[in-house]
Amino acid sequence: MFILAFFIGIYSYLIFSLGILDVLTKNIIWVTSLVWLFILLVYVFKTQNKKLHSLKEIKVATIFRTEHKDWIVIVLFTLLMVQALINLIGALGPELAFDALWYHLTLPKFYLLHNMIYHIPGGLLYYSDMPKLGEMLYTGALSFGNEIFPKLIHSIFGILTAIVLFKLSQKFFNRNISLLIVVIFYSNLVVDWESITAYIDLIRTFFELLALWGLLNWYESQKYTWLIVSALMIGLEITTKLLAMGSFFILLLLCLIISFIKGTKIKNILIGTVIYAFCTFIIPLPWFIFSYFHTGNPVFPFFTKTYEISASSPNPALILSDLWNLFIHSADPISPIYLIFLPLLFIFYSKFTRELKIIIWYSGLSLVLWYFTPRTGGGRFILPYLPAFSIICGAIYSEIIKKKDSRWKYTGNILLLTIIFISCISIMYRGIANKRYIPVILGLESKQKFLSNNLNYHYGDFYDTDNYFVNHIKPTDSVLLYGFHNLYYVNFPFIDSSWLTKGDMFNFVATQNTKLPVKYRNWQLVYSNDKTMVQLYKPPKGICSKLCRF
Repeated sequence: MFILAFFIGIYSYLIFSLGILDVLTKNIIWVTSLVWLFILLVYVFKTQNKKLHSLKEIKVATIFRTEHKDWIVIVLFTLLMVQALINLIGALGPELAFDALWYHLTLPKFYLLHNMIYHIPGGLLYYSDMPKLGEMLYTGALSFGNEIFPKLIHSIFGILTAIVLFKLSQKFFNRNISLLIVVIFYSNLVVDWESITAYIDLIRTFFELLALWGLLNWYESQKYTWLIVSALMIGLEITTKLLAMGSFFILLLLCLIISFIKGTKIKNILIGTVIYAFCTFIIPLPWFIFSYFHTGNPVFPFFTKTYEISASSPNPALILSDLWNLFIHSADPISPIYLIFLPLLFIFYSKFTRELKIIIWYSGLSLVLWYFTPRTGGGRFILPYLPAFSIICGAIYSEIIKKKDSRWKYTGNILLLTIIFISCISIMYRGIANKRYIPVILGLESKQKFLSNNLNYHYGDFYDTDNYFVNHIKPTDSVLLYGFHNLYYVNFPFIDSSWLTKGDMFNFVATQNTKLPVKYRNWQLVYSNDKTMVQLYKPPKGICSKLCRF
């Protein structure tokens, strides 16, 4: 998986390089993608063939043995497969998620339209200068088709994370416990919802878990190669989402703590710290340079008026309630199983190995990080750390079933049934939510009708529900947009008011859920849609007969 992660990073920078060189055309992307895929497959078959069998523990022939002792494996594996199938249904449907339609898909679409990666000024798409490993993958995917391809990529990262989690868990536990850990993680509603969107949080989670694994390998082997690998994984994660900078500090702090515990010399600690930081930030450095060149800020829009960052003020009286709300009332729901297991952590902590204690420290630091940072992302911002939380639950359950006392065995059975029950609830909930995609996937409902009925026009979405723009806006026209927010489904020539500059040309003005600017008050209304809240205006006769210059 580490090799795959490196290849994914390489591909993202191949797309980035094509964009910087202004040669981001579909044909060049296709050739680049096929060459990259060929090299990846050759490498896998030549050097990784033996490792392809490392998941033999979960192959069908093993899982569905008839011995009574394997019923847990059958149930857990079945839950995973059903959940993955339901997530696939959602991933195959048109995109509805806000951030995806705002910038995760819109930026790649613009890059392909202009055959380049460029700075987009204004206050709408201010994320255009941030590191975008995930969006580079989506740019390549969109060159092969529509938004379904990026959605499938993101869903696959959820599965890849589950595989990494299974393999990491097997360092500590048997097959049954490892599968249980994966079920705990994959049954989180935030994971399942993310799996049907073209967001980037599952990509980040994949790199985050690999970074933790690399750190654990370094602790176990004391080989600095693994420390470098961990740093590179964090670098790829930061390149995916800049907020992952917090994970760098968490893992660096753990490295320092481990080094001090082991009695490492101060000189070696300082050298290791420099190496870890260098290997981390060398990965997103090209994006930092890109951002600095265009904005004067390497981490734009952070620390600007566009996106002001202020740490949450700590209130000891509210810490418990804040954590309770995170796990129980989060906008992107998280499994309550973590809170259920939490009291047992204090009972069994002394039983854990040092590696498991490192995971516990890491998890605690992640909650501290979450608490002192902006919490605008709900459960999404804690998602990258859920694999570690799941491992802790597995560790507690493993200790419980070792107990010979009947009361502990009863507790273990209750916990197992609770995990299975929560997974079933997640399956049913997402199944009901995703069933709306089935008619459009099967061709029983048109994409236009589906999007017309399911997009949230009061919340910034747009779609040409009645094909008016398709039929009346010519390729030579240009529409100046006011009030529009999520531009992915805008499929006519336009200029958004957020990046309008002197000299721009347009011959229509469209508003969505906003008033027409005073300067265009004498323009004539030619189209109005109560559903999408869009109104289209053209200039009076004799004024701007072709294109108006701003």
